[in-house]
Parts: sequence; C-alpha cells; structure tokens
Amino acid sequence: MKKEIQDLFKQSIEAKQKTIETQLDNIEKAALIMINALKQGNKILICGNGGSAADAQHFATELVVRFEKNRKALPAIALTTDTSNATACSNDFGFEHLFERQVEALGNKGDLLIGISTSGNSPNVIKAIEMAKQKEMKVITLLGKDGGKIKDLNIDCRIIIPNNVTARIQECHETIYHILCYLIEQNLFD
Repeated sequence: MKKEIQDLFKQSIEAKQKTIETQLDNIEKAALIMINALKQGNKILICGNGGSAADAQHFATELVVRFEKNRKALPAIALTTDTSNATACSNDFGFEHLFERQVEALGNKGDLLIGISTSGNSPNVIKAIEMAKQKEMKVITLLGKDGGKIKDLNIDCRIIIPNNVTARIQECHETIYHILCYLIEQNLFD
C-alpha cells in the first residue's frame, strides 16, 4: 500500500505542477476579477455539483468567514446549500435549471459567478453561466480535462486543470481557491 500511497501523492504533485505551467496567468486574472468585484461592492455566487458543490460551499465560507485574516466578511453565496430551493426547482423546472434560477434571483450587474465543473459539461452550470452573462455579471470557471462545453461559452476567465482524473482536478481546484482567498485578503485587507 505504501507504493500506491506514494504514487497517488506523486500524481497530485504532477497535476499541480502542470497547472502551474499552464494556468498561472488565468489564476492571476481570476484573482484580479474577484478583487475588483469585491472592491466595487459586488457579491460572488458559486456553483457546482457533487464534490464541486462541496468546493463551492468551502470557497464561499473562506470568503464570508475568514481564510487567514480576521477581517470584514465578504459577500459570497454557495448556490448549493438551499435544499428547499434545490428540490423545488428540480421538481418544477428540472435539475438543469437549479443554478440558473438562483442566478436570476440573486445576481446583479457587476456581480461575479464562479462555476465549478470537473468535466466542463454540467448542464446546470452552463445555464447559470448563460443567465449570469444575460445579467451582465462576470464569470470565472474552474474546469478540468479539456474544459468541456463550458470552455466555449462567453466567460471572463477560464481555469482548466489539464488532467483527466476527477480527484486530481478537485485537488487542484481546492489549491486554486485557497490561493485566490489568500490573494484577496492580501490585496483588500493588508
């Protein structure tokens, strides 16, 4: 088992190294978009499915509560946490409209949507992005593999993890949103 454990750590390190080599400019661009939106008093909406839903909640919590600094709370909402909303929308309109409806209700011009999809093909994230653009919101995506269908949408910043293993993609996503939280705190509260 030690060999397998070692191999999995090496795979994670390799995925992160490849992400550094290919996505550094996009991560910096995402940080600047987030910092600008927050400076202008806008909010951040975050969505994703499965593990990406958990990531959306984790990311929003780091912004609202704190990352490393005790500072003013930042306006961020994970669109994955309201079970009444999720079940009603899924029942009445279909699961693919879950995030779109929330963006329609909560998003305003200048706000920011962050869509997380390891495959880049999540229909409900696609619809959320389309609604966000209708509302003149900025959009950042955290994707995996080849970026899927989402990479071809009207997006302000795409971060695509060049890996095909969902676990490695998620590990890189988590590292990236921790980096983004760090950069936000350094730039807004230092």
